[in-house]
Amino acid sequence: MKSYNTGYKIAVIVLSFVIIIQWILLIKPKPKPTPEVIPPAVKGMIAIVLDDWGYNLNNLELLRQIKYPLTVSVLPGLSYSKSVAVQLHQKGCQIILHLPMEPQARQKFRLEKNTIMVSMNEAEIKNIIAEDLSNVPYLQGVSNHMGSKATEDAGTMAVIFRELKKRHLYFLDSFASEESVCLDLAHKMRLAFARRDIFLDNQDNPEYIRGQIYKLKTRARVYGRAIGIGHDRKATLEVLKEMMPKLSKEGYKFVFVSELVK
Repeated sequence: MKSYNTGYKIAVIVLSFVIIIQWILLIKPKPKPTPEVIPPAVKGMIAIVLDDWGYNLNNLELLRQIKYPLTVSVLPGLSYSKSVAVQLHQKGCQIILHLPMEPQARQKFRLEKNTIMVSMNEAEIKNIIAEDLSNVPYLQGVSNHMGSKATEDAGTMAVIFRELKKRHLYFLDSFASEESVCLDLAHKMRLAFARRDIFLDNQDNPEYIRGQIYKLKTRARVYGRAIGIGHDRKATLEVLKEMMPKLSKEGYKFVFVSELVK
């Protein structure tokens, strides 16, 4: 009888313990669900292009601090052309060739070696393009360096476009001249093409650059997309490092130029 009472008491204790645990679990407040973070709707796509890389490596570390897509155009035949292309590719940038072309009033400018002139024949132009393309690795496209005169000449640009089309490269018109024939010609030749909307740093001044970026943002909001061109300059990179996160939070998406070509 005594063992029966002991067993009964143990059973009661165990049952009581189970009831208490269940009661605690029932009254324990459930954790509030984490609210779903809804990203802002994309207000517009923006491609940032940085021209004139290859002269030095001075701003390379500053550029590495920018965590958004950047398209960088590298001049051929310079001391650091290959090195900077390799390092920027490793950083995740899109690399394009900054092809030197003849400007208006050429006597006012220092022309790069092997600048394409409108007086050149087809063979000369093709040789320059082949040499320059082999000089810069990881290329996905080409833009014009200077070229306000060359981009107005349909014959010159047709030779260039045929060579790019054979190599499956797009062309970004820096739009150095409002008389550029590149848009219509690229459409006619079915070449992947894009055109610059805003120059960011015609003045090497942070406040000016911020103002240009606001213009670029406005254009992206109105048209859904915009391409801005700056240069390998400390002030430009510092302002981009400051403003790109802000624009991203506002709902603007940064992309490579290749995502905006038509």
